[in-house]
Amino acid sequence: MDDRPTTSAEAVQVDVERRPSPAELKAAVLAKLTYSVGKIPEVASPRDWFLAVAFATRDLIVDRWLRSTAEVYADGRKRVYYLSLEFLIGRLLFDAMTNLGVAEPMAEALQELGVNLTELRRIEPDAALGNGGLGRLAACFMDSMATLQIAAHGYGIRYDNGLFRQIIRGGWQQETPEDWLTNGNPWEFERLEYNYAIGFGGWVEMVHGDDERTRHIWHPAETVEAVGYDTPIVGWRGKHVNTLRLWSARAPDPFKLDAFNAGDFVGALSDAVRAEAISKVLYPSDATPAGQELRLRQEYFFASASLLDLVRRHIKQHGDVRTLGEHAAIQLNDTHPAIAVAELMRILVDLNGLEWDEAWPVTLATFSYTNHTLLPEALESWPVPLMERLLPRHMQIIYLINAAHLDNARRRGFMDSGMLASISLIDEHAGRRVRMGNLAYIGSHKINGVSGLHTDLMRKTVFHNLNTVYPGRIVNKTNGITFRRWLIECNPGLARIIRSAVGERALDNAEALKAFAAFADDAAMQDAVAAARRAAKVALARHVAVQLGQRIDPESMFDVQIKRIHEYKRQLLNILETVARYNAIRANPTIEFAPRVKIFAGKAAASYTQAKLIIKLAIDVARVVNSDPTVRGLLKVVFLPNYNVSLAETIIPAVDLSEQISTAGMEASGTGNMKMALNGALTIGTLDGANVELRDLVGNDNIFIFGLTASEVEAARAQGIDASARVAASPALREALDEIASGVFSTDDAGRYRGLADTLRHHDYFMLCADFDAYWETQKRVDEAWRDRGRWMRSSILNTANVGWFSSDRTISEYAKEIWKAPFKPLS
Repeated sequence: MDDRPTTSAEAVQVDVERRPSPAELKAAVLAKLTYSVGKIPEVASPRDWFLAVAFATRDLIVDRWLRSTAEVYADGRKRVYYLSLEFLIGRLLFDAMTNLGVAEPMAEALQELGVNLTELRRIEPDAALGNGGLGRLAACFMDSMATLQIAAHGYGIRYDNGLFRQIIRGGWQQETPEDWLTNGNPWEFERLEYNYAIGFGGWVEMVHGDDERTRHIWHPAETVEAVGYDTPIVGWRGKHVNTLRLWSARAPDPFKLDAFNAGDFVGALSDAVRAEAISKVLYPSDATPAGQELRLRQEYFFASASLLDLVRRHIKQHGDVRTLGEHAAIQLNDTHPAIAVAELMRILVDLNGLEWDEAWPVTLATFSYTNHTLLPEALESWPVPLMERLLPRHMQIIYLINAAHLDNARRRGFMDSGMLASISLIDEHAGRRVRMGNLAYIGSHKINGVSGLHTDLMRKTVFHNLNTVYPGRIVNKTNGITFRRWLIECNPGLARIIRSAVGERALDNAEALKAFAAFADDAAMQDAVAAARRAAKVALARHVAVQLGQRIDPESMFDVQIKRIHEYKRQLLNILETVARYNAIRANPTIEFAPRVKIFAGKAAASYTQAKLIIKLAIDVARVVNSDPTVRGLLKVVFLPNYNVSLAETIIPAVDLSEQISTAGMEASGTGNMKMALNGALTIGTLDGANVELRDLVGNDNIFIFGLTASEVEAARAQGIDASARVAASPALREALDEIASGVFSTDDAGRYRGLADTLRHHDYFMLCADFDAYWETQKRVDEAWRDRGRWMRSSILNTANVGWFSSDRTISEYAKEIWKAPFKPLS
């Protein structure tokens, strides 16, 4: 919903305060069942009812969508465009109904029809549009931009199959397609009128015009059509609705009839297959040259389509492309859309006739860039030959940007060749490559980190020299979460308690949650919160029983680590402690261990062999521990497959202990830590990412911090990463490693984990061995705290009360004020 409406804002009046009655909703659902689904109630399947409810809910959103669009055009407010390769939005039915305030009357209406809303929620597949924290953050930000009534568009790719569906076979991760679109998507609107020809390859012609200007005309060898699909994103209380526009790739001529008639049935479809591959899968493996090319094609495809679309909208409304920076703010979510810097210069100079010196200030004023990682390998770079072949005009523009950038640095006194080489857009060291992180930095007026520690480390490490040349560009915007979704929708029991204690205002303004702290020592409140938590744990135990056939005790501590599987996130440290705990329980039956269920979930990248081996080890350890009667119910281990938003919504309300144990200095922020603390979990973690702010908010007594700090990790690495001496000095660690290496947990293949153990002993880059003893001792303190129920519940309530600052409403208001300069309406 973006072109100027044919009706005025006044003509699209919607009473956002009025909530339809159960009778009205019942009538609406029956009408949709009849006229949109084509069924009568007597023969309607659960999916038919889901579609009817989704369409009825969508109608309520569309009224507000039209009004919001008309208002934005009427007042001409500055627009924000959020470019992200991922949007992990999860299921939308209950989210939309909650934000509209119709969840309860809809449940009542459906009950009269003999339909259970809870069961319908499970029918909807998760939208396979993201992988982990980066994509979930983008979804939270879209929600908060709508809630704060910012005129915003999200832009991304409409993946047919998303990342992948993770299944476990024989303990190993297997990847299968995530077919979330098989039965259609009731939330999206296909926009065939908004399609753009995206070019690849070809050559660049230089033309001298009559005005003595030199122009460059790109003649692509191949074009792919980008077709838009719009999903409305409704904010809290339904007061404003924004648009998430996702691009699907199509071949301009999808079917070659002459080839088909010649008997080449496969060749007749070859162009369509090549084009549509762009929007098939999130993060195709880049282990091969073909995979690298597909990744780059994806990134340029969605960046180009998005820029062509927003520039079209700007010119339609404001006329002069030179004013783009005044009326539009484009946020690059990580380096994936960084090619947009060169693409906007192409659009301004080649397509709209601006001089280079006119276009660059417009580009700089329009873009800002969020960095999500300090890992150099995650700051994307592309081989120059690939860029020259696939995007020849953009490579010319990148060379020109780089020349101007380095000339500017020299004029300002930066003459050292090593310094200039480090800030160059071209890395000359290992086969010339284009540094996309540097391009995003140079082309943006603001660059933000996503936690205080991460931002400080950005200035000192990956962008140190660029920060020296362009001081003041780096700012901090600590991540946030859509706290209503992670309370009302996934933990209604706790949400009801908070409403009764603090009032409805706590759902409008997360800072009002602070009032809940007054109940931390109230025994009755502790009982109520404990009862809500137990109900959530029973629900999770039921899910585990169904999925894994494994029984877990809700009275045990649920010790949870749920996140992408990566060595720096240190699931392996958790497994080592699990093995050491297993050994200690068997060897010391008189010690009072707190009963625990260790719960793991997360996906490993398809080509990340070590991460897959870590999953296999977790499952092997679970098999041995869970079948050993000598643990006497004091320890269970489970790995839940196919972690996604919906599974998170089941797990997070049930978490007692939140594992946030990444190597200090390597996790940019984290948002799982925020969600679990909001739901009353206590955190065990390093001083990494947003754990630093979390500790400051909840207090040292209500969190378990251990391990080396970021500066200590750096110093330890400088002294060497051979951990042989540390292992020898730690009996618990030595025994755990010896058992893993010798095949105690892999009797079918005794040598399976020998290399893994050797790496830890002699190449402890991620400081697992260095931090093990501190982690082991801190876990003993966790046991002690768990046995003091009053102390634990007090800390649980204080965690919930004090983490409202992590609301994405706060984060987005900071972006709007300090980076985008865009108007917004804060909730009271």
